[in-house]
Amino acid sequence: MPREYKMYINGEWVGALDGETYDDHNPYTGEVFAKVSSGKRADAKRAVEAAAEAFPAWSKTLPAERQAMFLKAADILEKKRDDIVAILAEETGCTFGFAMFQAGFTPGLLREAAGQVNQPSGEIIPANLPGAFYMAVRQPVGVVAGIAPWNAPLILSLRSVCMPIVYGNTAVLKPST
Repeated sequence: MPREYKMYINGEWVGALDGETYDDHNPYTGEVFAKVSSGKRADAKRAVEAAAEAFPAWSKTLPAERQAMFLKAADILEKKRDDIVAILAEETGCTFGFAMFQAGFTPGLLREAAGQVNQPSGEIIPANLPGAFYMAVRQPVGVVAGIAPWNAPLILSLRSVCMPIVYGNTAVLKPST
């Protein structure tokens, strides 16, 4: 029986508003690997609205809390490595070696992001006025969109959203279909 993949919106796994799905095929066998919710414009809108609603609270989350979440996510990815490798190989048709590379690379990516929580603080910019200086303060801006291509889905999905999220933004990820 094929897996069922839904969209993660507002803290819940949900189907498309219109209930439509599409078949995700194993590229080697041609068999249906999964039934995937077929998100449309209205689903994207509700994802963006949920991310915008979550932004004020998330942007005020303490850096240490965001860091702890990212470190926990890295630990979970490591613990689930074998499952992730099997899913990557079956869904995308990638080799065992490339699936292992993705599963091994991404915990480090999350840990690198966790190490950045205190970095986006700002800087002093040279001024063209005598005795003056300019200061740039970096702060979260809101909802960030990420689009991940099919060829390295785990790495490229995380790369598109993890740094904006760790810096206090919220994100909507559109994976390849």
